[in-house]
Amino acid sequence: MEKLWAGRTSGAASKLADDFNSSIGVDQRMYRQDICGSMAHANMLAACGILPASDAALLVDALGDILEELESGKLTIDPAAEDIHMFIEQVLTDRLGDVGKRLHTARSRNDQVAVDLRMYLRDEAAAVEEKLKALLTAIADQAEANVDTILPGYTHLQRAQPILFAHHLLAYAMMFTRDLGRLSDAVKRMNESPLGACALAGTTYPTDRQMTAKALGFDGPCRNSIDAVSDRDFCVELLSAFALMMMHLSRFSEEIILWASWEFHFIELDDGYTTGSSIMPQKKNPDMAELVRGKTGRVYGDLMGTLTMLKGLPLAYNKDMQEDKEAIFDAVDTVKQCLDIFTPMLATMKVQKENMRHAAQKGFINATDLADYLVKKGMPFRSAYKLTGGLVTECMKNGQVLETVPFARYKELSSLFDSDVYDAIRLETCVEKRTSEGGTGKASVLAQLEWLRALLNDTEK
Repeated sequence: MEKLWAGRTSGAASKLADDFNSSIGVDQRMYRQDICGSMAHANMLAACGILPASDAALLVDALGDILEELESGKLTIDPAAEDIHMFIEQVLTDRLGDVGKRLHTARSRNDQVAVDLRMYLRDEAAAVEEKLKALLTAIADQAEANVDTILPGYTHLQRAQPILFAHHLLAYAMMFTRDLGRLSDAVKRMNESPLGACALAGTTYPTDRQMTAKALGFDGPCRNSIDAVSDRDFCVELLSAFALMMMHLSRFSEEIILWASWEFHFIELDDGYTTGSSIMPQKKNPDMAELVRGKTGRVYGDLMGTLTMLKGLPLAYNKDMQEDKEAIFDAVDTVKQCLDIFTPMLATMKVQKENMRHAAQKGFINATDLADYLVKKGMPFRSAYKLTGGLVTECMKNGQVLETVPFARYKELSSLFDSDVYDAIRLETCVEKRTSEGGTGKASVLAQLEWLRALLNDTEK
């Protein structure tokens, strides 16, 4: 295929250099955005009197045909083409001759690739947002089914206090709702059109950048032509949002892996989201959760690679920036794939409620409530803390738990104890007493769940 940039050079690069320079294998996925951008550009050129209206009509019709043929499979992308922009322009020129050659008037590949990438990532961000909402719905459903399920809450991976499983699940929901907000913010800043900035300095033609921006769904054109073609902040910002999202998925995966172990046995994963061992017939491995955890590092690498690629670039466009697409496309694909597998894995997860409760009954996780009981009776907190800690040590030596300590022993320790102490340290009481906003009490958890459902309903409108 003849190089459309041949002129200053012969266009006869070595085969090795051609392969090294080519990006068609990566950027061909932007064919739809490239064609839509070209259609808008052709219409603008005609509206501004730069091209005859008849030429613009021919260009738009031919571009529409190319799009239809690519999507039907009638036309296939030539892997020998340098990139998707050159491929489409070459096909157009082959079909329309000189009229096809006029499309690139008042445009450079620099602003062309920048507008294609923004449009593509805008579409992909919307797709990720829908998948994230599906995950949030699955979390809400599991939380609603477990508003009475008690398990031990942990700090330092040590049993700390009794909580509702719904409360624990909703903590992840809060993380993912922030991820929704970050996606939305990234798209807002991304949604400015570079088209018409040309190579870096703008053009001498009387173009209308507002027209093309509006036609392509942008809020307006980029304000500075140099920034328009050299900016990849939107890639970094979206990658950062993806990295945080993957970190949240990874933390959740880690807990699912622990919960599915025989040591915890808090949950059982559906067979469809586990694998067996090649040698140990008893194994049921949480491989999908482990892969999500592992792929998090991959998205981190995409982010750091992009930041490193950009950090030393002078203005304006440099060929280094061709490396942006492989990283951001990989991150998009990875995030979507992880959400696609994680959501049904969570939705089909079976909760072992009795095992959770049994674990909560051990570990003296109602010790704080015992101390609080004494404080409410008038004992200073530090004194109550020390008395309770000593009693826990005593129970461990005697093979007791706080609920089985004889009332006479409680009375020996403090006259403030009354027979209501046993009710005060029941797991249900410990949970229900946490009535502070955002706490693990059932009323608070139901309020959190209601907020989440309302948020999801609002975003659907």
